[in-house]
Amino acid sequence: QVQLVESGGGLVQAGGSLRLSCAASGLTFSAYIMGWFRQPPGKEREFVAAITSSGRYIHYADSVKGRFTISRDNAKNTVYLQMNSLKPEDTAVYYCAAGPRGTPSSSNMYDYWGQGTQVTVSP
Repeated sequence: QVQLVESGGGLVQAGGSLRLSCAASGLTFSAYIMGWFRQPPGKEREFVAAITSSGRYIHYADSVKGRFTISRDNAKNTVYLQMNSLKPEDTAVYYCAAGPRGTPSSSNMYDYWGQGTQVTVSP
């Protein structure tokens, strides 16, 4: 019944920007930590960013600090990832996830996952 749906992926040139959205349903959105992960082709899934239920605490991977911004709108049951200064190495399938508690950078704390959205950054 729980559903997370990502959108906003696409093709962009290096240095450009993209905004991803993840709409949640079937859960008490405001009670969950929300995270973004990505998986480049042929590589392991990696942590990107996370935000706690109230938005008070935010966590980023070192590789995206200063370039990406995570935010949430609990009234809309939606979490966002604003991606600026994109690099070719940011190319990956991006997934959003929801978890009740734990270490935000650990994928095993998340109970629910979206289907993913492709982000491709050209040189």
